[in-house]
Amino acid sequence: MLYTNLNHVESAQQLEKVINENENVMVCCGRMGPMCIPVYGIMEELEPVYGHVKFFDMEFDNPEAQVIRNAPLTSGFMGLPYTVYYKNGKMVKATSSIQTMQQVKTILDNEFGKPNA
Repeated sequence: MLYTNLNHVESAQQLEKVINENENVMVCCGRMGPMCIPVYGIMEELEPVYGHVKFFDMEFDNPEAQVIRNAPLTSGFMGLPYTVYYKNGKMVKATSSIQTMQQVKTILDNEFGKPNA
């Protein structure tokens, strides 16, 4: 279990349900390590601002996370966390390693649109 304030995805089946029931989804797949924790914090801060995006975390070491670890957009990644973005049930963007607030906001704005002011 990841100790974040985000909603947790614990199985591939649950992930499938989440991405099929929500138009815009961001999932950070990682551990409670120094590269991952800042990304969770950014997501927690942005969640109330980006009401049109659903934010989740998933444990990297969970065997069920293979759907993220082995996805075409993440297959060459070497660093944690794997952060993936789904639009209408399809993975449209993926990053690895630590991200800044501005990097995450740029991806959210480009892939899902800016939040309503």
